[in-house]
Formats: sequence, C-alpha cells, structure tokens
Amino acid sequence: MINRRKRDGRTGRNAIAGALVLVLAASFQLTAAQALSDLKEVAPPAAEEAPKDTRPPLDEPLTGSDGGLPAPAPIIRPQPEPTPAVTEPADAADAAPVEILTDPTQLPEPARRMRELIIEAASSGEIENLRALLGSGPTATQLALSDIDSDPVDYLRSISGDGAGQEILAILIDLLNTGFVRVDADEPGETYLWPYFAAMPLDSLTPPQQVELLRLVTAGDVEDMKAYGAYNFYRVGISPEGEWRFFMAGD
Repeated sequence: MINRRKRDGRTGRNAIAGALVLVLAASFQLTAAQALSDLKEVAPPAAEEAPKDTRPPLDEPLTGSDGGLPAPAPIIRPQPEPTPAVTEPADAADAAPVEILTDPTQLPEPARRMRELIIEAASSGEIENLRALLGSGPTATQLALSDIDSDPVDYLRSISGDGAGQEILAILIDLLNTGFVRVDADEPGETYLWPYFAAMPLDSLTPPQQVELLRLVTAGDVEDMKAYGAYNFYRVGISPEGEWRFFMAGD
C-alpha cells in the first residue's frame, strides 16, 4: 500500500514537471514568434534613388524640337566686350618741353617787322603811336578777355598806372625783349608768344628764368601766379604773317 502511494506521488510530480516543460516550451515559441514578427515590421532603410538618365538610348537618333536634327552648339563662344582703357591726363611734368626762342631773327620776316614797329612806337613815349599797329575790325588787336566798348588807345591809357599810358608802353618793351615760344605750330592759329613764361609751369623755372620773370613782376606777383596755377600777367601774340593778335593780361 505504501509503495503504491509512493509511485502515485512520483507519477504526479512527473506529470506536473512535464506540464511545466510544455508550458515553458510554448512560452518560448510564442516569444520567438513575436520577436520575428517585430523584425518583419522594421523596414530596411531605403537606398538613395539614383538620378535618372534622361539621355536617349544610343540606338535612337537625336532630334530637335521640330523633329529634325538639333541646332548645333556654337563652336566659338562670344567673348565679353573688352573694357576700354582709361587714359589719364598727362601731368605738366610729362608734357613735351617748351622750345624757348631768344633770337628775333628766328621769327618770320613779317612777325619780326611787327615786333620792331611795336618797340619803336613804345619807345617814343606816346601811346597814340600804337594806334596804326592795333588794327581794326576782324583783325583788331585783342586787348582784353572780353570785348571793349571804348577806343583801343583810350582803353590802354585807362589801364596804365600813370594814366598817360607810359607804363603800358614800358611793359610792351620789356615783354618783347624776353624769350618767346611758337604755339599752335603749322595750324591756322599759329602764334609767336611773349613772354615764354606764359607757356610753362612756373614751378619748373630755373633760377636764371626766375630772375627773368622778376624783371617783369614782383615776388608777390609770382607767388600769386603760383597759387593761381599759371602766368597771368601781360602777354603779346604776333602771327607769322605779322598780325598783332593780342596784348592783354590774364590766362
């Protein structure tokens, strides 16, 4: 009786153990199935889409928009227009040197004769003796930057410091005894110009040339001219044909 109970006890325990094994096995299978199910739900990362090749197949002919052959691309591409070079104005120091003439015999004969006549009239001390040389009409000697309304000899007398015109006569003689230059050579306005300072930068004068300038004007006048930027005292112009073109102050 006792042995049977023991067998029955062992048999019960064995049955319980077997049942537990079955339960554990079923639970493991269920967990594994869920794990696989979760893995299936995770989609693999999508690969980047490769750019589509829009070129036509090699065995198909290229066509233009109207069904014909496409227009060929230009062989030479147009180049941008070149930027024009900017030319800077030449400095006075870079300008061509002025040829200073000192010998009146270098003048054409008509111009030389007019110079001599002006000096002769001025040396007389009578300003009225200039009248025949000043001309009239279109060939009248220019005496100011603007037109004058008065008689030319009266005008010269009025601007003379002494009131009689003798200062003007002295200035004329001094000017025509300085060096001179030829301006606008071989052009309609070609002129022989006294003094040569009128065609030069004053800062470029040599010491001897500065002394020549100071024979005409004062040191204060020279400083004023430098501040102004050019010689602006009286000047005389005679054409190659002997026309007395101008006698006036200013630039």
